[in-house]
Amino acid sequence: MILGSFVAAGLDLGELKKALATLPISGYEIIVQDVVKKGISAKHLDVRLTEQQPLRHLCHVEKIINEGQLPSEVKDLALNIFKKLAEAEAKVHGTSIEKVHFHEVGAVDAVVDIVGSAWGIYKMGIKKVYSSPLNVGQGTVKCAHGLMPIPAPATAELLKGAVTYSNEVKGELVTPTGAAIITCLTSHFGSQPLMKIHKTVYGAGTWDLPIPNVLRLTLGEEVQNDNIPSENEKAMVIETNIDDMNPEFYEYLMEKLFEAGAVDVYFTPVHMKKNRLGALISVTSNLKDHSPIIEIILKESTTLGLRMYPVDRFKLAKEYQEVKTPWGTVRIKLGKFENKIYNIKPEYEDCKALALQHGIPLKEVWQKAYQAFESGNN
Repeated sequence: MILGSFVAAGLDLGELKKALATLPISGYEIIVQDVVKKGISAKHLDVRLTEQQPLRHLCHVEKIINEGQLPSEVKDLALNIFKKLAEAEAKVHGTSIEKVHFHEVGAVDAVVDIVGSAWGIYKMGIKKVYSSPLNVGQGTVKCAHGLMPIPAPATAELLKGAVTYSNEVKGELVTPTGAAIITCLTSHFGSQPLMKIHKTVYGAGTWDLPIPNVLRLTLGEEVQNDNIPSENEKAMVIETNIDDMNPEFYEYLMEKLFEAGAVDVYFTPVHMKKNRLGALISVTSNLKDHSPIIEIILKESTTLGLRMYPVDRFKLAKEYQEVKTPWGTVRIKLGKFENKIYNIKPEYEDCKALALQHGIPLKEVWQKAYQAFESGNN
């Protein structure tokens, strides 16, 4: 599916075959067909064996790759993928990588898949790969060692550190070979980065599933926030629903959370089970360690559990300037990006203090402070 998506994206099939033909292997042919999976047009690439293939050890595969007339970048990537595959197989079978028989993944089709994918990365000039979470499927799969749970043990080992999930689709949706390729190529699992999309194509699998059995490849140019007035950072949202707490405690809880370093805290009225009125407590934290926030919520509220999920925060860079009003000095908070001002805001606490001190309306202090900044910057 990976190699099929590269061909769909414009990888020259003739050049690919010529590159693979330099490897000292034979007894296979590559067939590419246009197929439709649940209404989605895709390329299906099949490596068909024309003669019996021997079982191979890692040393045999390394010899095959090294003897090919391929760029060093292609060889290095392909060798890294096969080594990772061998390490996973060795661990789950309790042996060394030198003694591993690759079984299903050691045949010519795996060599074509892995070396072909490395060739595709090289020829298409792909610099960075992002991947969505991987659906591993569910059920069992028949392997050389017998019936195995999905994901197969080697696949599960290879997917350490990747983001995966499983839903109602039965079948092996990620193979050891696919897992080795994806995890070696991918620099980040999760949401798509900001990018200017050039092309979107699909590589098809063989099976017909309840969902489109395709791998989507999106090619594009990563955008470096040049035209976005913000700074980007990772944060965590920590939430809980409460319907049995004294409302007087909410103010205290908010104060404690801000003191602990929360970026934002807010309460949303919600209707809960049995139509009871409650509050959704939402806390945004950009701390390296979120445990102080978690401890405060659990200690100072009546909740029995929390939800946590990562988010991207986009924010303007903050800068402060002081202006003089008839009643005293007020700080002005500026929201800026690349020296361009997007927001101007007199500090509430400064305006409030002057309004109380001089017995004048708060809005009048705010307006004078804003006008003082405007006149000083025109």
